[in-house]
Amino acid sequence: MKKLTLIFTSLLLILMTGCSLEPPEWAKPNNGGGPGNMKLGLSISTLNNPFFVSVKDGVLAEAKKLGMEVLVIDAQNDSAKQSNDVEDLMQKGVNALLINPVDSSAISTVVQTANSLNIPVVTLDRSADKGDIKALVASDNVKGGSMAAEYIIEQLGKGAKVIELEGSPGASATRERGKGFHEIADTQLDVIAKQTADFDRTKGLTVMENLLQGNPDVQAVFAHNDEMALGAIEAIQSSGKNIPVIGFDGNEDALKSIEAGKLTGTVAQQPALIGQLAIQAAKDVLDGKTVEKLIAAPLKLVVKE
Repeated sequence: MKKLTLIFTSLLLILMTGCSLEPPEWAKPNNGGGPGNMKLGLSISTLNNPFFVSVKDGVLAEAKKLGMEVLVIDAQNDSAKQSNDVEDLMQKGVNALLINPVDSSAISTVVQTANSLNIPVVTLDRSADKGDIKALVASDNVKGGSMAAEYIIEQLGKGAKVIELEGSPGASATRERGKGFHEIADTQLDVIAKQTADFDRTKGLTVMENLLQGNPDVQAVFAHNDEMALGAIEAIQSSGKNIPVIGFDGNEDALKSIEAGKLTGTVAQQPALIGQLAIQAAKDVLDGKTVEKLIAAPLKLVVKE
C-alpha cells in the first residue's frame, strides 16, 4: 500500500509540474545583455485583416532595427486559440508580450498569468479588461468615432438616418468607437439600425444586405472598420443605391476605394506606427523606464479630394 501511495504521489507531482505555466529553466527570459538578447512574443488577433498585417510589419521592422527577436502567432479571430497561443509564448521564455486581443475580456486571464510570471505586457489597438498592462498603444478610438459622426452631420445635416456596423462585441475598439460615435449621433443623428459584423468584410456585406431590406430610407453608414465598410459598399452597389459609407482604419484597400469614388471616407490610423511604438514601449519597460499607460497614434479623416 505504501508503494502504491508513493507512485500515486509521484505521478501527481509530475502532472502538476507539467500543467504549470512557469517556463523551463532553458526557456526563462534573459534580461541581460541589451536588446539583442531580447525575445518578444506577438499575438495578433487576425492576419486576415490588412490593418493587422501592417501592425505586425511595424513591429517586425522596429524589432529588426533593435536586433530583437519576435515570435509571431496569428489568433485567427479565436479568443480561446489566442489564450493558448499566449501561454505557449510564455512557455518559450519571452521577455515581454505584445498582444492585440481578439476579446478584451477573454484575454484577461492570460494577462494576469503573465503578470504573475513578471512578463510585461503591452497591448496594441485594443486593451485587456483586467491585469497589469504596461502600455496600450492605439489610436484614440473614441475621438475617431466622434470624427465619423461629425463628418456625416457636416455632409447630410442633423437628423440624417444612419446605420452602424459594429465590430466584434468583446473588443475594446468596438466599445470605444461606438462610444465616440454615439456621443455625437445620439443627439444629432438618427441611428435607425446597428448590428455587429465582427470587423469582417464578408459579414459586412451580408449584414448590410439584410439591413438595407429593413431600412430602405438609410442615408449613411458608419462601420467600425474598413473591412466591414468595404463589404457594405458591395451590398449598396448591388442594390443600386448611392449611400455614403465611412470606415475606420485607413487600410490600403479602403484608400484605393476612396480614390475610385466608392468608399466615402475613413478615419485613418497608422498601423505600422502602432507596431513601432509598441516595440519601443516594450524596450523601455525592459530597460526599467517608466512608460505612458496610453500611447496614442494620431488619426486623420481621409476623403476623396
